[in-house]
Amino acid sequence: MAWRVDGAQRPTGGLSPSGSSAKALGASLHYLGTMWAWTLWMLPLLCKFGLADLPAKPENISCVFYYTKNFTCTWSPQKEANFISYTVRRTSCYLRENDTCISTSENGSSCSFYSRITPPDIYIIQVEAQNAYGIIKSDITYWDLYTITKIEPPEIFSVKPVLGLKQMVQVKWTQPVLAPKSSTLNYTLRFRAVNSTHWMEVNFTRSCVNEEEAYNLTGLQAFTEYVVALQCVANKSRFWSGWSQEKMGITVEEAPHGLDLWRVLRSDKVDGKRPVQLLLKKAKGTPVLEKVLGYNIWYFPENNTNLTKTMNTTNQQPELYLGNQTYWIHVISYNSLGKSPEAILRIPAIDEKSFQCIEAMHTCLTQDQLVVEWQSSAPEVDTWMVEWVPDLDSKPLAISWESVSHTRNWTIQQDELKPFWCYNISVYPMLQNRVGKPYSIQAYVKEGVPSEGPKTKVENIGVRTVTITWKEIPKHQRNGFINNYTIFYQAEDGKEFSKTVNSSILQYDLESLARKTSYTVRVMASTSAGGIDGPRINFKTLSISVFEIFLITSLVGGGLLILIILTVVYGIKKPNKLKHLCWPDVPNPAESSIATWCGDDFKGKLNLKEFDDSVNREDGILKPCYSPSDLIDKLVVNFESFLEVVSAEDPGKGWENILGGEKNEYVASPNRPYCPTVSAGIPPGGPQCLCSGMLEGTCPEAREQLLPPAQGFGPDHLCEEGAPNPYLKNSVTTREFLVSEKRPEQIHREV
Repeated sequence: MAWRVDGAQRPTGGLSPSGSSAKALGASLHYLGTMWAWTLWMLPLLCKFGLADLPAKPENISCVFYYTKNFTCTWSPQKEANFISYTVRRTSCYLRENDTCISTSENGSSCSFYSRITPPDIYIIQVEAQNAYGIIKSDITYWDLYTITKIEPPEIFSVKPVLGLKQMVQVKWTQPVLAPKSSTLNYTLRFRAVNSTHWMEVNFTRSCVNEEEAYNLTGLQAFTEYVVALQCVANKSRFWSGWSQEKMGITVEEAPHGLDLWRVLRSDKVDGKRPVQLLLKKAKGTPVLEKVLGYNIWYFPENNTNLTKTMNTTNQQPELYLGNQTYWIHVISYNSLGKSPEAILRIPAIDEKSFQCIEAMHTCLTQDQLVVEWQSSAPEVDTWMVEWVPDLDSKPLAISWESVSHTRNWTIQQDELKPFWCYNISVYPMLQNRVGKPYSIQAYVKEGVPSEGPKTKVENIGVRTVTITWKEIPKHQRNGFINNYTIFYQAEDGKEFSKTVNSSILQYDLESLARKTSYTVRVMASTSAGGIDGPRINFKTLSISVFEIFLITSLVGGGLLILIILTVVYGIKKPNKLKHLCWPDVPNPAESSIATWCGDDFKGKLNLKEFDDSVNREDGILKPCYSPSDLIDKLVVNFESFLEVVSAEDPGKGWENILGGEKNEYVASPNRPYCPTVSAGIPPGGPQCLCSGMLEGTCPEAREQLLPPAQGFGPDHLCEEGAPNPYLKNSVTTREFLVSEKRPEQIHREV
């Protein structure tokens, strides 16, 4: 190759590809290689997807010859997603005949032949599956009719005991109707007790000569009901028939084997006798081989067998009435075949002290059992009696009991006890014929949340304290052991607080509450399974407490008491001042100085002036006397002195004029400005003004007027014009004069 230089190198001569052509060629070769690799990789997948459209190959072919009915074959798969048609091709090796059976995937993966079934023979079976994409054939299989024959189960018509033979029943049945007559049948007989779930089986062979067959089933328990079933298979066949219908039968009974005896001692007495309830049942570990017809009981005092009493009963809990001494009780059970051994029990005297050897006891739960264990301080005691009874609020149920020997624990299946029920379990030690003191414990096989919460009540509400009380939940609603109680309380729109106490406490005092505040409280009872709240109740604290009221009352009462004491002491020390303070002195008119200055002049002034001619004597009315304001101090006189003066002047007429002789009325003393009730009993000296002691002419028109009651002047209308003098109201010597009812004319005639 030649190159020329003209500023750039260029090839000269030949077919030299350019750079762009070489790149295009390389890209094309790379693309072709990639496509070839993808084709090789996708080819198996395309082939696989093509094969997947074909139906699945029938496999696991199985054929059964239902004797004289049909010949049925089955295969897998059992069901296809797409529609598939199956063809079963059958070829008889003995007859050299072919036939087919057609089925579809909609009808399932089975097909039956109903004709030309002639054992003995061997069939060649092949199954073809076909859909829209092609046909798939199964492998060829061979079937001997003798080995695949299946017959109907036999029919049991009798299961009865044989007379005179114990622990055996005879089972009778009829041969299958479609069983081969010339074939020998193999049988399997299974049986179980009615109260058991465990089946036992026996195998035997019978020919098909007789239509009815029998088999004696031995080794059974006496007086036990059994359930029996039977199946069979043709000789050389591998397909057993189904089980026949179950049939029940019972074995014959035997004489009673053993008896357990226990007692319940009552505390009350009936007619001076103590009641003792006996508990009878079959001995532990002995099978129920008999039907007990009754019990014979005889009992007597320990020291006197001559007082033996007997009882025949069918009750398993008879009641005896014994005295206070020790008794021995013997019991046997009997039936038509015999009687059981004696069961003996000693009943201690009422004052006998029982021994105690059980120190501790506890319970635990296993997966399906309740275990009770105890500790004993007496190694010679090796027999125990265990009692258990539900602890309910209602009348106690029947006591369950069981004897335990050579061990210090007792177990019971949990399904024999009811869940959520509390059981009282007691263990009695037994040494020979003596029974010791029991040790008791409570247990649950399963605990739950209580059915309802405790009923709460509020008491003793104070200013900052309150007492919350609640009742125990009834036993049948506890569903477990109550571990604790929780008291929740909350102020209105406030934070909730709680207090927890143990199960023995049924009240709690809440403290540090707010004064005059509403609260809500509830109590929750808890078991190991959870808790439940009781009803909510509301209360409100007081604004003032009883103590505060008592304190205030005490302070006020104490202050008054101190004041009274001080007053009494002050009165004792200074009685005059206290008397003057409480009862001020009032001037006594009797001690007035007027008694000293009246003298002889007073007599002249005492005479009354003559009545004015204007006075109407027929009316007998006196005019009121009007006196000056300073007259009152001058008229306060000692009435006794006045009487003495009048008596000294004229002892005979003075009293007569004053007292009036016949019938007198009170005449008010001159300090009363108007005295309407005064009669006309006036001395003969003439009418004078009653304002004695005054200056002459002070009240010249004063006259006494007689006012009869008909005028309508009452006490409230008297003395209208004179203002009352407070001094005279306080006077202790205000007097009223007695004057005669006679008129002045009568007085003048008498004189």
